[in-house]
Amino acid sequence: MLVPVLIILLLAAAAVWLTGCTSLQLLNATVSHFGYGRTTDISYGDDPRQKLDVYLPKKAAANTKVVVFFYGGSWRHGSKTDYRFVAQALTSRGFIVVLPDYRVYPQVIFPAFVEDGASAVRWVRDHISTYGGDTNQLYLMGHSAGSHIAALLTLDAHYLKAVGLDRNVIRATATLSGPYDFTPNPWDRPVFGMAASQMGIDPKIEPITFVDGKEPPMLLVQGLRDEIVAPSNAVNLAARIRQAGGEVEYINYPKRGHASVVVALASPYHWLAPVLKDVTGFFDRH
Repeated sequence: MLVPVLIILLLAAAAVWLTGCTSLQLLNATVSHFGYGRTTDISYGDDPRQKLDVYLPKKAAANTKVVVFFYGGSWRHGSKTDYRFVAQALTSRGFIVVLPDYRVYPQVIFPAFVEDGASAVRWVRDHISTYGGDTNQLYLMGHSAGSHIAALLTLDAHYLKAVGLDRNVIRATATLSGPYDFTPNPWDRPVFGMAASQMGIDPKIEPITFVDGKEPPMLLVQGLRDEIVAPSNAVNLAARIRQAGGEVEYINYPKRGHASVVVALASPYHWLAPVLKDVTGFFDRH
């Protein structure tokens, strides 16, 4: 029965990015929610979507490393509550995890959701020590559109500077299946303030634009069967960072697609790909 159930879950997970449904709740139901504590709906801004949840390992050490995870959803939808399976995975390895919501289209357009990401990082920097987190060991992580947010925060220094932070507050960043060197499809162009028929794009929307070789270390994780975000995004960004003299690791999973890379973080489905091992190993080395 495992394989049919997995297929259902993968299809449900993929639907989140394509239709905005909250079927990842099905995935959460397969994961144990023991072993961590959670504080929910902490405001980091005035908007109802500017809230975050903090997850604490039950046996957290002093000065615990902190991961801020930005979920995907085509910059249009998503909920932090759908990604408890990500928090469970990372807390099981001893990390404090922060899951922010952020404003999405059509309420806002680019760059508001990236600015929300910066504000969430500012909140973490200011407050996570009260939860036992080490502000000198702050990591970013994302999937899909969330990877776009995490990558821009890492590469384009002006977002964190606008909230009074240097980008070097980020110890390292791991992104999964993200768009970094892309032309938005017609459906996504309004998210970036573009007409659907517009071809020329603003280079400020592309993380690859801001590579300078001085950015925090990055891990780019990519499924080669991804039909949502072309694998060339990760390949091109890794090449650009190396060319600039920066630190980057690129890992691909030949048989995995867009949704399965993040689904593999859920404990029953670690066998899909060693995402948890690869990401936490990268963070532990930095």
